[in-house]
Amino acid sequence: MKKLIAMLLALVMVFALCACGQQAAPAAAPAADAPAADAAPAADDAAADSGEGKVFNIYAWNEEFKGFFEKYYTVPEGVTVNWIIVPNQGSAYQDALDAALLAQADAADDEKVDMFLAEDDYILKYTNSEATQDIQALGVTDFSNAYTYTVQAASDANGVVKGVSFQCCPSALIYRRSIAKDVLGTDDPAEVQAKLDSWEKFEAVAADAKAKGYYMTSSEAEDYRVFSNNTSMPWVDENNTLQISPEIQAWMTQAKDFSDKGYTINADIWSDECTAQQFGDGKTMCFFGPAWYFNFCMGNAQDPEKGCMGDWAICEGPAAHYWGGTWLLAAAGSDNPTMLADVMNTFINDEDVCSKLVENEAQFCNNQAVNAKYAEDPNFGSEFLGGQNPNAVFVELAKNIKFENHTIFDQHCTEKLQENWRQYCQGEVTEDEALANFYKAINERFPDVVTP
Repeated sequence: MKKLIAMLLALVMVFALCACGQQAAPAAAPAADAPAADAAPAADDAAADSGEGKVFNIYAWNEEFKGFFEKYYTVPEGVTVNWIIVPNQGSAYQDALDAALLAQADAADDEKVDMFLAEDDYILKYTNSEATQDIQALGVTDFSNAYTYTVQAASDANGVVKGVSFQCCPSALIYRRSIAKDVLGTDDPAEVQAKLDSWEKFEAVAADAKAKGYYMTSSEAEDYRVFSNNTSMPWVDENNTLQISPEIQAWMTQAKDFSDKGYTINADIWSDECTAQQFGDGKTMCFFGPAWYFNFCMGNAQDPEKGCMGDWAICEGPAAHYWGGTWLLAAAGSDNPTMLADVMNTFINDEDVCSKLVENEAQFCNNQAVNAKYAEDPNFGSEFLGGQNPNAVFVELAKNIKFENHTIFDQHCTEKLQENWRQYCQGEVTEDEALANFYKAINERFPDVVTP
């Protein structure tokens, strides 16, 4: 399987492995862990004496982490941080990043990629590549408070850690309190969980919700991640053959059933049709997502005039899962190894910075000790969730997150399956046509993958 991953990675990265393999070895690792962000004088001295580059280039697809970085990280004196932000439409971000990594060996020091951001759907493309480097050799060695799956996701097939995530993303069932009261007779998180802790119960409640004029979800793909994060097999096997796991097949069956019975709306989860259900006059009971989802993607629910702040709560739902996350990866050939290590250590091990991410930025940070502190704080709660303490829920959910059966094919398979299966749910194509279109889309991107 390792040989297969390496072969396909070479294809996806447009021969990036060959180019990266010819580049100079990374700069020597610092003798000790880099200082914390709030120890600014020491960090400045280290930067001045290191002979490292004076421009620190970071590739990202939006400005979320840029905001956190500028608020909570002390840049060494004399260093300019250059953000290269390419919106994540289609493959635009990865295309731009891949081109930069391909040119890394011949780039001038101040133009080299130092750090870049990646999501879990495609992170293995980069960690299993010579385009990234071992961060433990740079001085990032303490992962004692980081969540295990975040370290696994940032590691290559041999266990070499290539980066860190500043957040942990356990995902919850986010439900509308007022609708839950009408359908279930309660909005208490513990009681709602007891009524929705299996798919059998979830589907039975969907029928009850429909009878009262509600939707269970606002997209047939709303709960896709609950299934996909619990798969028993990868998308592509050791023989390079595409396979659809029983868990994904179960989602496909549910999606069609919910569509036929009117339990859901057939719409992309980012569509206006779907997000309109988050307004106060929406009729949808359940959404699924982590802290970043309800804090940053449910803006309609937070609208001061048409929203419904406080009319929401969270519980685990039918199964534990996670969704997304942003990883900071170390580019091989960076001329700023000391700063690279310092940035990464700051966002997982500096308790003051991690606490600010929780308090000020509504993040569930990647530091277990910090999250536990807020989970136990009786005064910590979310206005959006009617005062419920999200950390108390997420601390428990994070214990059950698994990072298994992931491949470099995940993002494309997920997007194309949802896209083509929705057409079937809407009655635009037959089941056979939907699957044929899905297989065609996979082969257009990965010609060597064997499809049915």
